Amino acid sequence: MHRALPALRNDLVTVVKPNLFDYDRQGLRDLFASIGEKPYRADQVMKWMYHRHVTDFGQMTDVGKALREKLSAHVDIVPPKTVFEKQSADGTHKWLLGMDGSNAIETVFIPETSRGTLCVSSQVGCGLNCQFCSTATQGFNRNLSAAEIIGQVWVAARHLGNVPHHQRKLTNVVMMGMGEPLLNFDNVVRAMSVMRDDLGFGLANKRVTLSTAGLVPMIDKLSEASDVSLAVSLHAPNDELRTELVPLNKKYPIAELLGACQRYVAKRPRASITFEYTMMKGINDKPELARQLVKLMRKVPSKVNLIPFNPFTGTRFERSEEEDIRNFQKILLDANVLTTVRRTRGDDIDAACGQLKGQVVDRTRRQAEFRRTLDEGQVDAA
Repeated sequence: MHRALPALRNDLVTVVKPNLFDYDRQGLRDLFASIGEKPYRADQVMKWMYHRHVTDFGQMTDVGKALREKLSAHVDIVPPKTVFEKQSADGTHKWLLGMDGSNAIETVFIPETSRGTLCVSSQVGCGLNCQFCSTATQGFNRNLSAAEIIGQVWVAARHLGNVPHHQRKLTNVVMMGMGEPLLNFDNVVRAMSVMRDDLGFGLANKRVTLSTAGLVPMIDKLSEASDVSLAVSLHAPNDELRTELVPLNKKYPIAELLGACQRYVAKRPRASITFEYTMMKGINDKPELARQLVKLMRKVPSKVNLIPFNPFTGTRFERSEEEDIRNFQKILLDANVLTTVRRTRGDDIDAACGQLKGQVVDRTRRQAEFRRTLDEGQVDAA
């Protein structure tokens, strides 16, 4: 005779410990206070995390044994899991980082002679559907937590052997990876606070850049909450073309966007806005469009970054010819608009601007629609 198994209780809840990567310095101090510890203890732990890349409380030798045991019982330090990593022939390094059981995002480090720039993602996928961006074809799943954002920087810093204030190999962070940062405002701002904190990665405000497609109210909110550099994905100098390329423009047209940019720099007298302009053959690279762009740039302290389009499977767009890019740049330079052409990096491992994809459990159906158009031979990135 078999005895029946007792019924499983349905009121059991798995307790998830707080992840210390989710907190900025003040948040850590408040957390430590809640367990009866002094604020300086939080500072000690923060330095172990970000300067020495230590996640095991047992290795934090200047923290008392009793506190280490208390921390082990109540909290965790959990960085993103590296699914795989690739290095480009030009030294660019890409990580695919697992965010949960189904989703993964991409993070890219771009080394240069005088600096090293990390491109960080803010969302799993993106909901904005910009027509020329590979991430957009993947659709959208969710926002990243602050821990998942700053964890990308931590993974790269540990790999590089980066030590803030001493052996600095990671000098700049750009929020230009997967997603629209201003749609994940609180988590992005908290993560950027750690990037700039002396006990975090110790980056100067001007060395942390947030790139947005142009959410006007959130640009105004950012000007109150943080003091980082601002980049705007413009890509066209008039509303008709920009709405085609960046659908968000229909809600926040160029005049409103420039107004927000003017308000942003008004609070930072020595600052300027970087306008990103992806160069697409026959679409936005004509001389008359360069002259239109000149008129826009006179309205706000600015510089223009021309980005040669980086192709991906299924796109209908092509990269502008080198001669057209240089002619476009010359028109801007001749009008005294500071203009650079971004050198394409990491395109052999799909790590260049606009190529990031990751693994997205799409909640928007956009991924399926894109694949269907490919199957039908209709190349359309919508």
